[in-house]
Amino acid sequence: MSVISIRKLTRTYLIGGDVEVQALRGVDMDVSKGEFVAIMGPSGSGKSTMMNILGCLDKPTSGSYKLNNEEVANLSNDERAVIRNKNIGFVFQGFNLLARTSAIENVEVPLLYTGKHIEASERFERCKKALEKVGLGGRIHHVPTQLSGGEQQRVAIARALVTNPALILADEPTGNLDTKRTDEVMALFQELNDQGLTIVMVTHEPEVAAKCQRIVLFRDGSIIGDGKPDEVLGGLAYGVIR
Repeated sequence: MSVISIRKLTRTYLIGGDVEVQALRGVDMDVSKGEFVAIMGPSGSGKSTMMNILGCLDKPTSGSYKLNNEEVANLSNDERAVIRNKNIGFVFQGFNLLARTSAIENVEVPLLYTGKHIEASERFERCKKALEKVGLGGRIHHVPTQLSGGEQQRVAIARALVTNPALILADEPTGNLDTKRTDEVMALFQELNDQGLTIVMVTHEPEVAAKCQRIVLFRDGSIIGDGKPDEVLGGLAYGVIR
């Protein structure tokens, strides 16, 4: 079963009112339930545009995007917001935590925007369980300045998990971390993926991408490589993929 199914997807931007820039050029891509996929590519390759569309933060110029078999390409901003809150958890490079707010209160934020009334006691329990799932059950009342970079990213991952999404989108989630913290965060993502969570991650780090099940490589708005990490990274190393 495909969580993501994309066909002939294009995204064109107008620069200065009359200059067209094609960020995506007829892309086809599927991501099955339970896959762990890395998206790679140089600056300007279209990977960020793709992630924005996958996250329902932007809409394509043309083509089809089905999320959990629901066509979302042509939805309005408000309709995309509902899909986003219901189906997608986001993890960002910069953590995006509220500085003076405890870990558990940071994790609670998505539950306040679901459009459903959730009792405070239920919100607390769900957030506590999400933090326990990422190994921070003993630090729920710590504010970000009391946490390491790796722990802050774990809080961000717990925040992404708390709504029980069908899909996690991670945008350079290890970009601000040292090697040790990167390994810890990637081990956590792998553990969550082993539990059946579907994860799509943008990264520029080959060492990080190598830990995923599959790499999709973008260049000039098109996919030029798609396969197992050793195949795609090997093709890059030997100049096979151009």
